[in-house]
Amino acid sequence: MSQPTIESILQEKRLFPPDSDFSQNAHIKSLADYQRLYDRAKADPQQFWAELAENELHWFQKWDTVLDWQPPFVKWFVNGKINISYNCLDRHLTTWRKNKAALIWEGEPGDSRTLTYSQLHREVCQFANVLKQLGAKKGDRIGIYMPMIPEAAIAMLACARIGAPHSVVFGGFSAEALRDRLNDAEAKIVITADGGWRKDAIVPLKEQVDKALENNAVPSITDVLVVKRTNQTIQMAAGRDHWWHDLQKGVSADCPAEPMDSEDMLFVLYTSGSTGKPKGVVHTTGGYNLYSHITSKWIFDLQDTDVYWCTADVGWITGHSYIVYGPLSNGATTVMYEGAPRASNLGCFWDVIEKYGVTIFYTAPTAIRAFIKMGEHHPNKRNLSSLRLLGTVGEPINPEAWMWYQKVIGGERCPIVDTWWQTETGGIMITPLPGAIATKPGSATLPFPGIIADVVDLEGNSVPDNEGGYLAIRHPWPGMMRTVYGDPDRFRRTYWEHIPPTDGKYT
Repeated sequence: MSQPTIESILQEKRLFPPDSDFSQNAHIKSLADYQRLYDRAKADPQQFWAELAENELHWFQKWDTVLDWQPPFVKWFVNGKINISYNCLDRHLTTWRKNKAALIWEGEPGDSRTLTYSQLHREVCQFANVLKQLGAKKGDRIGIYMPMIPEAAIAMLACARIGAPHSVVFGGFSAEALRDRLNDAEAKIVITADGGWRKDAIVPLKEQVDKALENNAVPSITDVLVVKRTNQTIQMAAGRDHWWHDLQKGVSADCPAEPMDSEDMLFVLYTSGSTGKPKGVVHTTGGYNLYSHITSKWIFDLQDTDVYWCTADVGWITGHSYIVYGPLSNGATTVMYEGAPRASNLGCFWDVIEKYGVTIFYTAPTAIRAFIKMGEHHPNKRNLSSLRLLGTVGEPINPEAWMWYQKVIGGERCPIVDTWWQTETGGIMITPLPGAIATKPGSATLPFPGIIADVVDLEGNSVPDNEGGYLAIRHPWPGMMRTVYGDPDRFRRTYWEHIPPTDGKYT
């Protein structure tokens, strides 16, 4: 019986080499530089990742073993002690970045807020102490069900600071979906808001939390913390529900970061799950910190002068890695936007770029195709000259949309990083490095250094060049998921047993 074939019908010949001025100032400056990095990582992956971990991050205690690989279970930087909140905040406070904008937030109604690294550190420490006062401790899972407001990032960083793994649930999910995820994670606390703004309407988040918790449906929950965002009337359960601003009054801003084992769980994030029970993807502290950091630095070519905007929601892995942890670990300025293009303002994204001088813009092909339908006149009315790099995420981009993006938004001067990755991978896996690799409409181009990618058939054999097959990663990397929360057998079945050999190839 012949195998089913997977063949690409894309015939795309256009190539866009890196601009020489861009390359000159980039972290990775040429294809030769990329190839040297890739070859070195392939020849000695442990040395490659160990050098990056030592040079790019702060460790309270260095590891004694770089990699412990017992397929399909992996440990990186074994017995190392680290805290991602420290790497995102504290270490910048002894540099000029102390007074640099860490987080720029724009609300859909037009309100805005900017937090420097010093201010964000203070807010995170205060809220971490609030969590401690409610009894949260290292290892307790904390649910986050919030709009795109600064408190969402503050809550994530505060959880990480005290070693309480967070489980962020996208604010568009139903009460039932929220209930399922909170129960699976056995969350102790839920952090939410009265509501959030999206397309000129209020999303009733607290009401959904109440529905999820009614009749003691999530018995592990002891407390609900509520941010006052939209000011509509909500129900507050006595003894269980608390206003964020009330609990934070007078709380100390002194909260040292908890030294975490490199393999301590940082967060559990549930895949949407088209069928069956959602999978709780577990990411741990040290490896995820390194991988989200270095992919942010090299792929987006983050420089100290950049204003970086990823339009994702923190309820997805893209928001975790490339709104919060990756950019802040690099000391970058990251933008958060609460809403979406809507009838009353179809050009709101371009307004944000113009207002804040955004230099790097990372969004989804679906959004780009929507922008095309809205018409060029919306971006053409704004000054987008600050942009120097564009990115796409979440799905393949068709060449027509890629070319529109490059011409209309990028002014035919901005490279486009088309990024392939998954919730399970923790960070970007296949992508151009913008100063080094020629871009091609519809193609994510080459693997990130340290990612050993292959295309295989159903027997696990590499297929010839230009033939279709199944994408496989042949060696572990620091950002990979560790397990399915509470179900290691499901982890093995889902990701490791479809294509032989099953002793260490992720497909």
